[in-house]
Amino acid sequence: MTGTWFTLDLGDGLTASEPLDRIEDLFRVEYRRAGRPTDMAVFISHQSEGRLHCEVFAYFSPASAALAKGLGAVPCGRPSPDVLRLFAGAGDAWPALFPEHRR
Repeated sequence: MTGTWFTLDLGDGLTASEPLDRIEDLFRVEYRRAGRPTDMAVFISHQSEGRLHCEVFAYFSPASAALAKGLGAVPCGRPSPDVLRLFAGAGDAWPALFPEHRR
């Protein structure tokens, strides 16, 4: 899968539910509008790096670029699937976006 991925730091895991709800609502609209493509997805990752509380990061697939940009996400490299959880999109997003990774 080629194209630019985007990431958005949602902050502390204890307060990330509000921005996650917003992302989910906006994604749902854009996903339907786009015809529910399998390569359109949002993943999340919880990263603690030794801190008491984790930070939550959202990763937007290239097909979600318009949504990502609208939310202020920044371009990033393709994330490692090992640290991701599918947040929004179809389960088919895994093989579409990470064909080398078995889930």
